[in-house]
Amino acid sequence: MARVVTSRAPVSVNPLKVSAPLGAALAFLGVEGAIPLFHGSQGCTAFALVALVRHFKEAIPLQTTAMNEVTTILGGADQVEQAIETLRDRAKPRLIGICTTALTETRGEDMAGELRLIRQRRPDFADTEVVFAATPDFDGGLEQGWAKAVTALVDALVPQATAARGRRVNLLAGAHLTPADVEELTGLVEAFGLDPIVLPDLSTSLDGHVADAWVPTALGGTRLDDIRAMGTALCTLAVGESLRPAAEALEARTGVPFQVFPSLTGLRAVDAFVRTLMDLAGADDAPPAVKRQRSRLVDAALDAHFHLGGLRVAIGADPDLLLALSTTLAGLGAQVVAAVTTAATAALDGVPAAEVLVGDLGDLERLAEAGSAQLLITHAHGRQAADRLGLPLVRAGFPIFDRLGAQDVVRVGYRGTRATLYDVANAVLARTHAPKPEDFGGATAKEAGHGRPSPAPH
Repeated sequence: MARVVTSRAPVSVNPLKVSAPLGAALAFLGVEGAIPLFHGSQGCTAFALVALVRHFKEAIPLQTTAMNEVTTILGGADQVEQAIETLRDRAKPRLIGICTTALTETRGEDMAGELRLIRQRRPDFADTEVVFAATPDFDGGLEQGWAKAVTALVDALVPQATAARGRRVNLLAGAHLTPADVEELTGLVEAFGLDPIVLPDLSTSLDGHVADAWVPTALGGTRLDDIRAMGTALCTLAVGESLRPAAEALEARTGVPFQVFPSLTGLRAVDAFVRTLMDLAGADDAPPAVKRQRSRLVDAALDAHFHLGGLRVAIGADPDLLLALSTTLAGLGAQVVAAVTTAATAALDGVPAAEVLVGDLGDLERLAEAGSAQLLITHAHGRQAADRLGLPLVRAGFPIFDRLGAQDVVRVGYRGTRATLYDVANAVLARTHAPKPEDFGGATAKEAGHGRPSPAPH
């Protein structure tokens, strides 16, 4: 079990984490007809909006209550009420997801209480769902904000129910999953004849498609009626340790049992998921297409392990993604010499490293150099560190703004694990290497007593 250490640096010069409000907003964007609303200043929203647009290359319907100096001192309840009224008039959303920021949380606003009072005096708001998630910037990162939003959706929208119907299964998708990841897992569940309700479902809202007409809300996502029906499922499958609280909240409300899968990357992890689907479906064997994908992953592992065995890797990512990537690579013989993350969570217990540091990209660069890392894995902001260290960079996580198709990257299931192994192995193969005498056990010119190596012959 890795030892978790928190950086004591007084300032983060090169941050690794993304704010919790952004994570919550991203989760709300996985609900059909939703608009996330930041309760804070315009600057807070602008930074998040830019990050989302650069990553997904899409128009993002993110709004703000635009707190100013006066409302920050006197309270922002009136701003929230006005924002809800304006959004209902102009965009007609089915759901408004309110995410607090450090500005309002530091002031100590009772946002949940204020929303109850707003509901009481504004019965005309009854046809719009308003879900509140407390997500101050100073508490956790993207993963924690996402998890709080999912839990808030369960608490606000899922009624009390205990009766199971048909072959319905709840699939709680973690923040580390791309839209293509969600699509891959949905197809895997459906391959066993099960009917998944995915929450949140980015695979239909931020998968990169052109709508027939302009829509001012989320373009797809989980339908509200499906969320309300989650209490009638056979089981809840939560992908990512961060979603355990949401799964527990759903079980407490409905009695639906749950199972948490900390990772669905790697042969052993996906096998466990497939066995669970077989049990839920009452199947004696997996479908031929699923078995074929597993066989292809085994072959890919055989091909890639020549390049991954003994590879010294430095990884910077949110806890769930860090666990998924590190366990997969360690399973093929790689060594995680540097592991940096954004928050201390239970997922870190399974990271195959001596130590996990809660820090920033500066820490990752320092540890990678000290550990003689041969490969760096983190999001796009790690590209400067990779250049300085002279290491190949495999981009993973959020944001990725200097490459196209971030929403189409698959890292889960048999197919996604295969793609991950190829990505890492190809990054190693693409790195040019000039052989030196010490690579073959020979002495360098300095060790041999010469001031400088002899010039190459003309």
